[in-house]
Amino acid sequence: MAGAKNHQYHILPPDIWPLIASTSALLFTSGMAMYMHELSGGYLVLALGVLGLAATFFSWFGNIIKEARAGDHTPVVQLHLRYGMILFIASEVMFFVGWFWAFFDFALFPSELSEVVGGQFPPKAIEAVMDPFNLPLLNTLILLCSGTTVTWAHHALIHGDRDGLKKGLWLTILLGVLFSAIQAYEYAHAPFAFGGNTYSSAFYMATGFHGFHVIIGTIFLIVCLVRAYKGDFTPQQHFGFEAAAWYWHFVDVVWLFLFVTVYIWGGWGAAIH
Repeated sequence: MAGAKNHQYHILPPDIWPLIASTSALLFTSGMAMYMHELSGGYLVLALGVLGLAATFFSWFGNIIKEARAGDHTPVVQLHLRYGMILFIASEVMFFVGWFWAFFDFALFPSELSEVVGGQFPPKAIEAVMDPFNLPLLNTLILLCSGTTVTWAHHALIHGDRDGLKKGLWLTILLGVLFSAIQAYEYAHAPFAFGGNTYSSAFYMATGFHGFHVIIGTIFLIVCLVRAYKGDFTPQQHFGFEAAAWYWHFVDVVWLFLFVTVYIWGGWGAAIH
């Protein structure tokens, strides 16, 4: 019959959200650059980008949830969704590689930098660094525990234990919120401010963007928890939760590298705050 579907692919109808998403991403990145260079209008451009991205996430991801409930996510569609998530996480890995590259460049070649550094790293302007075995170590343990709870939730879902799924998600979300609260407290009591020298700039950009990813991951898990209470996800079809778990594990691993390189190795030999 004409128009009969004889394949397992899901053909999407025309949609305006990809255009809105790309425009909002351009506004967001441009607004960030304008804000950091203290250009006029930076706040407005940044705010428009954030609002556009938030609207995109809400509407576009909502459409994907509707497709899943309608049975459009066949096995081949789920496979390609997984490919897309893997590529997204790979792009995020390269994003953090840039911050690590900058930090190592500053630390290994301090003599090539300005007189503010004084030929040493951390620079002379940094009177003290954060104690890596205080709050940072606590946050490391919190994220490691959250990795186990989200894995528990995943295994509970696979085995049809919806009560275990909800409990695992609740614990992971609470641990994520606790991590963000501790990092905010750490920033508020830090012995150095953002900018002014290479160490403080690299420190706040690397750890701050990781903290931003933790907040995004926590929101991701909250959405999964709401969907779990609504009866979504089955042992055979739960890509939304699986993607959230992958993202959370990525956040865990990045923090381990940050803890070892930025907090321990990066501040080695400097005075402790």
